[in-house]
Formats: sequence, structure tokens, C-alpha cells
Amino acid sequence: MRKVVLPCKLALACLLFAACVTINVYFPAAAAEKAADQIIDQVTGSSPGATGKTPPQTRNVPASDTLLRTVAAAILESLVPAAHAQGSANLDVDSPEVRAITASMTQRFQQLEKYFASGAVGYTADGLVEVRDQGAVPLPERAAVKRLVAEENTDRTALYGAIAAANGHPEWAADIRQTFARRWVARAKPGWYYQEGGAWKQK
Repeated sequence: MRKVVLPCKLALACLLFAACVTINVYFPAAAAEKAADQIIDQVTGSSPGATGKTPPQTRNVPASDTLLRTVAAAILESLVPAAHAQGSANLDVDSPEVRAITASMTQRFQQLEKYFASGAVGYTADGLVEVRDQGAVPLPERAAVKRLVAEENTDRTALYGAIAAANGHPEWAADIRQTFARRWVARAKPGWYYQEGGAWKQK
């Protein structure tokens, strides 16, 4: 019996190893959410708080499964350190370009915040900002608001690409944009507007 069990365990360990390598090349969604929340809090001056994520559920794992996972992890650590690093818990959001864009957005937010509060502007479904109700903006301020929104969208688009590039995966830009789109809304203040399903909704 042991002669059969051992090869099976080795085969399963190899499968786990292959699975780990495959998973690590995918977009790290949880790390992206964490990075988005960090930048959004910095831009808006909010205190870090609940992110809206469901706490991870714990479950009992058989000892044999734990052993196999430990073996697979050890193999992964020794043979593919680059893949392991790619699957780390954080994304790099500290590149000079990301810092510069974030600083620009932080400064601009001080001017945009009142327009979010009045409902004049809102968050779009693709991670940008749009003038929702021009009538809510005093006539002398309308040109300035349009300029602020245009500049904000330029920075946001650049930010998503800069984060992807800083982590060595330019192809992640679209996924990062969608992650930010969700987190901007999740961390918006009550009463602010956002797009969903092609319509404006109020949080």
C-alpha cells in the first residue's frame, strides 16, 4: 500500500506546484484592492478603515493536505523565487511616477470634493470622473470644473498604467483600472454619485 500512496502523494505535490506557478501569473486582485485603498485614502485624506471585504473563512485541513502544500511551497520557494515574489501580498505603488501622480490628484481633490458633495460630478464605471449635473455648478465655475475633471481623468489613466508598469506587468493596466473603479465607489462618502449599469446612483 505504501508503494502506491507515495507516488500518488508525489504526483499530487507536483500538481500543486504547477497550480501555484499558474496562479502566480494571474492578476493579484486582492493586492490590487489593497493598493487602491491605500492610494484612495491618501488622495481623499480619509483614514484607513474597513475595505468592504469579507473576512477570510477558516476551515479544517487534513494533515496530509497540509504536508503536501508545505512540500509544494518549499519546492516553489527554491525553484521559482521570481514567481513567488510575483504572488506577494503587495503591489508596488511607490515608484516616482506613481508618487507624482498621486500628489497631483491629492492636491486637485481639495478642489473637486465640494463638487462630489453637491452631486455635480461623480465616479464613472471605468474608474474616471464625469460632470454629472452641470446645473449644480455656478456658471462662473463651470469652465474650471470641466478643466479639473479633464486633468483628473488624465492623471487617473496615467496612474493605472504607472502602477502596472511599476510591477512589471503593463498588461494589468485594465484590471487595475477596474479595481480602482470599484474601490473609488466603495470608499465614496454617503450622498456621492456613481455610475452603475449605465445610470447614475447615489450612495
